[in-house]
Amino acid sequence: MSRSQGVRKALLAGFVAIGLTSTAFAQTSAPATGLGQSWPNATDVSASPNWHVYVFVLQGIKYIQINDLNGTVHAAVGAANGTTIVLPVGVDAQNVTTPATSAASSTAQVVYQDAATTVTATPQSSGKTTFAVANAEQACPAYGCSGTGAP
Repeated sequence: MSRSQGVRKALLAGFVAIGLTSTAFAQTSAPATGLGQSWPNATDVSASPNWHVYVFVLQGIKYIQINDLNGTVHAAVGAANGTTIVLPVGVDAQNVTTPATSAASSTAQVVYQDAATTVTATPQSSGKTTFAVANAEQACPAYGCSGTGAP
């Protein structure tokens, strides 16, 4: 074997090792994927046993997706710095309000809540569900927070 063949083999072995290390690292620290899918590669963080909620974060924007127990995507929103936007995803995308401005319905159920965002689901007589999204400042008066004003 010539010296150049030995160098090539050593480089190839090094690239393979780096590739395997990168693959192993990606498997343990990869971000969740699958926004818009029935069963995304993400952890269910729902606050309700009646819904699946998945959170994706990309470039500082948090995407919150709400699925029913059968995996049907109902709605998704993006949230960053107190601003929210409805994404055109899911069978109830047209039934999402943001920011939530009305008082909470007695049938509203919190499906997701973190320090900045609260999402509630309210079943309608039509069979559809309306979702209301509020940031921390909006959520507290509507949903009865006390103390510091954070949910």
